[in-house]
Amino acid sequence: MPTEALTVENQTSEATTTQSFSLRQFFLDKLDREAVLVRKAIERLPQGHNDFKPHDRSMSLGYLAALVAGILGWVTLMVERDELDIDDPASEGFRTKAVSTKAELLSIVDTGLTNARRSLAATNDQHLSTPWAFKMNGRIVQQQPRHIMISDAVFSHLAHHRGQLTIYLRLTESKVPALYGPSADELY
Repeated sequence: MPTEALTVENQTSEATTTQSFSLRQFFLDKLDREAVLVRKAIERLPQGHNDFKPHDRSMSLGYLAALVAGILGWVTLMVERDELDIDDPASEGFRTKAVSTKAELLSIVDTGLTNARRSLAATNDQHLSTPWAFKMNGRIVQQQPRHIMISDAVFSHLAHHRGQLTIYLRLTESKVPALYGPSADELY
């Protein structure tokens, strides 16, 4: 969608209204909705269980929680850079590292959210339609328009790992928050 706004007309019995759709605004709104859900999951984390793993091949709870906390911040990376080569030493700052407390995790969420909002506010739909690449060892793993990468590699990826985190919460006897609907522990 290279145009800045897609016009959608809604016909009602009384009048026709026109609404404008922009990718930038869609992502800004989605950031706010998803940040609420990330915070709800992180606030339920049990202290002192960072090393918990449900299986030897699973990631640790501390790493998974830090990953979930940081994913919204990836929007900035996808808006402001043209690529990420995860194996490039210059990309070390983008690697997830477990932290010790919920306060640190919530700070990661807040920082990522602030930066993502700033980046999106400064861009436009035309830029969001340009390519962005994820690389490993200099080889392209995936390259798509930025808006697709943000949708898939940020929001879909976040939903996947946040869902994984809720399983870890259940396995550590923590309360699972209602996210997109009720959980066994919370109605809404």
